[in-house]
Amino acid sequence: MIIVTGATGHLGSQIVDRLLERVPADAVGVSVRDVDKAAGLAERGVRVRAGDFTDPGTLEHAFDGAEKVLVVSAAIRGGAAVAANRAAIDAAYAAGAKRILYTSHQAASRDSLFPAQPTHAATEEHLAGLGVPFTALRNGFYATALSYSIGGALETGQLVAPADGPVSWTAHADLAEAAAIALTEDGALDGITAPLTAPEMLDLAAVAGILTEITGRAVTRVVVDDEEWKAAAVARGMPAAAADFLLGMYRAARRGEFAVTDPTLQTLIGRRPASARSVLEAIVAPA
Repeated sequence: MIIVTGATGHLGSQIVDRLLERVPADAVGVSVRDVDKAAGLAERGVRVRAGDFTDPGTLEHAFDGAEKVLVVSAAIRGGAAVAANRAAIDAAYAAGAKRILYTSHQAASRDSLFPAQPTHAATEEHLAGLGVPFTALRNGFYATALSYSIGGALETGQLVAPADGPVSWTAHADLAEAAAIALTEDGALDGITAPLTAPEMLDLAAVAGILTEITGRAVTRVVVDDEEWKAAAVARGMPAAAADFLLGMYRAARRGEFAVTDPTLQTLIGRRPASARSVLEAIVAPA
């Protein structure tokens, strides 16, 4: 059985959808914190069981009978995230999984300026050390994260953010398809993958230009000092810890940590990945 964690999340839900196009529903199980949210999957014939990375005892039941387990990285930060990811990976190993997969990031590194990346790097190291076949999916930066940077730009005409740098923004749908392929095709991806990215890089000045084209209203990129941006974000209600987390993203971007593209994703899915423009159009559409 193929087990997918986080199957009610933005990425996990799409992975399960792509899996169900490739294998029978009774070959798929999901581990979720809230089984009620996965009722639709149960109706489709998917095995739904409760599992929580922060309560490792629940994972033995959730992973029972697993041949492959995809661990979608924990949606928490810092050392707690590493501990949660390790607990899930260890539970998959204990369940006898023949391959363990993990959703990492294109810029996973111990010395990254973006706090999420040391978490991914530490998790990759733990996974590689188990001695079981594994795949660390080094996903491109999720394009939907642009919604945080866009903020009030559509209303004010100004995209205000700290200095940044090029990012190979990549769509969830393409990464979900890649994960489904890795889960179902032996040898498709092994070990730590090349960066799974879209083929273009954009900084926020380019994003502002695209927003102008999409909306027909001028959107200007405005660069502000890091601490000035943080103070304004906190004043608008953003928790200080969240502001610091996002600042790390901008600092890493301007150091060039996300300035990479690779053909692996396009080769794997057999088509050109979605553009950041198409994701921006979807973000803007409800506005």
